[in-house]
Amino acid sequence: MKNVLHIITSPRKDLSASRKLGKAVIEKIQEKYSDAVLKERDLTTNPTPLLDESHINTFFTPAENHSTEQQSINKYSEDLISELKEADIIVIDSPMYNFSVPATLRAYLDFTSRAGYTFKYDENGPKGLLNDKKLYIAFTSGNVYSEGPFQVFDSNVPYIKNVFGFYGVSDVSVFRAEGLAIPGIMENALNKGIESIVID
Repeated sequence: MKNVLHIITSPRKDLSASRKLGKAVIEKIQEKYSDAVLKERDLTTNPTPLLDESHINTFFTPAENHSTEQQSINKYSEDLISELKEADIIVIDSPMYNFSVPATLRAYLDFTSRAGYTFKYDENGPKGLLNDKKLYIAFTSGNVYSEGPFQVFDSNVPYIKNVFGFYGVSDVSVFRAEGLAIPGIMENALNKGIESIVID
C-alpha cells in the first residue's frame, strides 16, 4: 500500500492547468497502485498563514516553554510535517508564478522546513530526515523554461528540488505542460504534459 500526498497550489480551480496535470499524475499513480491511500492538501482552500514573528518565535522556543498560542502554532506545523512523513509518494502541482512558485506553496514550505523535523544538523552539516520517498512535480507555465533562453529564469522547479533535497528526498520526476500562452504550442501543451507521465 502506498500513501500519497497531493499538494495543490493553484487558486484557479477549474481553469488551472496545474490542477489538471496534477490530477492526471494522481490517476496514473492510482492505476499502478490500486490500493493507494490518497490525501489532498489544497493550499488555496486551506492556506498556510504567512510566516510572522509569532511563528518564528514558536519554532525557536523549546516545546516545554510554549505558551498556549505557541502550542497551537507548533501543532499546526507538526501536522503538516506528519503528512509528509507518512507519505510514500508526494505530488506537487506547481504553476509558474513570476518565475517562482505560488505564494501558497512558499508559505507551506516555511511551516515544514524545520530543524529536527524535516532535516537536522550534525557534525557533517545538514542532513535530510524524509528519506525513501518519491516526489512528482506537475509543472505548468505560459512560457517554455525547460530549455532555451528562458531556462535561467526558472526558480520554480529548482527551488522545489532544492527544498525537498534538503529534506532528504532525492528521487524526483518532473512532468511539464509548458508554452500554455504561446500560439502553436499552447494547443497541445497540456495533453503533451499528460502524455509524458510515467510512474516509476
